Amino acid sequence: MKLTTDVKLLIGVGLFTAIVVVAAAFTIGNKPSKKDQEQKVLGESQMKILLRKDTHLAGASRTEVTVVEFGDFQCPACAVAYQVVNQIKKKYEGKVRFAFREFPLMAHKNGYSSALAAETAGGQGMFWEMHDMLYDNQKEWSDRNDAIDIFTSYAKKIGIDADKFKKDVEDKKYDAKIQNDLKDGNMLGVNATPTFFINGKKYSGVLAYDIFKSMIESELKKGK
Repeated sequence: MKLTTDVKLLIGVGLFTAIVVVAAAFTIGNKPSKKDQEQKVLGESQMKILLRKDTHLAGASRTEVTVVEFGDFQCPACAVAYQVVNQIKKKYEGKVRFAFREFPLMAHKNGYSSALAAETAGGQGMFWEMHDMLYDNQKEWSDRNDAIDIFTSYAKKIGIDADKFKKDVEDKKYDAKIQNDLKDGNMLGVNATPTFFINGKKYSGVLAYDIFKSMIESELKKGK
């Protein structure tokens, strides 16, 4: 059946409106709220639990700026934030310290198992390599029933003992580490992923590169 010009026009307008609404929702959902932007620095007792002795660190060892992320490897917004953080890491190489803490969400099918994969790889000294593999290939494993087998293939690719890796994941060897991260996150008011703490200031959601950059610059200036 042929569509009339009027019907085609209505369909076109409808599609355009839907795209605008989705784009607006994504933008609004990832823009830090005014409350987040005015977040006060964590108190002394909270700062003590922000970083633990077993927290995974990358970047500068001595710096005026520390960025701590609570994330979920299956979270789509975290995958977007991962790209931004990579840009920030390159921009401020040697100037900023980065930390990652586990906060897998119950709603995500493989959120917990991917956290186990990262921590298990960390047990063999390759946390960040697995961290990157999980985010770079998120769409491959997110909804799979054989995610652990996929994670084991990643273990082989990054060069760790794959058999030991799979056994440790299946035995949930690093469950306590994940539970401690979740507990600390809850105590710090984390209720969504990703959540960032920049020198103790909390920001929820994906931070656009320019916003992230301005926050880093502001903290670096304070240290001068």
